[in-house]
Amino acid sequence: TMNGEALRLFRVLHDVKLTELATRLEISPGYLSEIEKGKKSATLKVIEKYAKEFNTSPSSLLAFSEKLESDHLGFKERLAKSIMSSK
Repeated sequence: TMNGEALRLFRVLHDVKLTELATRLEISPGYLSEIEKGKKSATLKVIEKYAKEFNTSPSSLLAFSEKLESDHLGFKERLAKSIMSSK
């Protein structure tokens, strides 16, 4: 299943506000927030729109999600450092 944290990180790393993305995805900000917090699951339609919005594929989003879930060696921290050092 798609990890809401992965979707949130993808959005944040692209510097897009939750309300802005919700509008683009044609869903409510509350629903997107619940997805990102893991309270609700994203539908395939939402995942497809999300991927299209960030010019990637649903499978790439899923791979990113799986990487976050499986890597217990600080992937998120290394990713954040990498992003910050490239700015």
